[in-house]
Amino acid sequence: MIQLHPHGLKEWLDDALRPPPLLVDVRETWEFQYCHIEGSMLIPLGQIPERMTELDPEAEIILICHHGVRSYRAGLFLQQAGFDKIYNLQGGVEAWARDVDSEMRKY
Repeated sequence: MIQLHPHGLKEWLDDALRPPPLLVDVRETWEFQYCHIEGSMLIPLGQIPERMTELDPEAEIILICHHGVRSYRAGLFLQQAGFDKIYNLQGGVEAWARDVDSEMRKY
C-alpha cells in the first residue's frame, strides 16, 4: 500500500494525461454527507468485505477516511484479497481540507 499525501492526490486528479483513480471513502454515511472529496464513492469500512466485488482489482484505488487510519485498515484488507494498486490518503479528509481544499467543512 502506498501512502499518498493530499498534494500528490491533487496533482494526480489535475493531470489530464493520467487516468483518474477510483476514490473510495470508507467513513460512515453521516461523515460522507458532511464533507467528502468530489468524485468519491462511499463504502463504509464495515461494508468493505461484502462490497469489494464492486471494485475493480486492477484499478488504482485511493482509500479515504477522516484521518487515514480506517482507510489504512481497508487497504490492508483489500491487499490480502488480491488488490495490488492500493493507496491510502495520508491524513484523510482532515489533511485534504487543511492542505488542498480550505473550503471543505471540517469536523
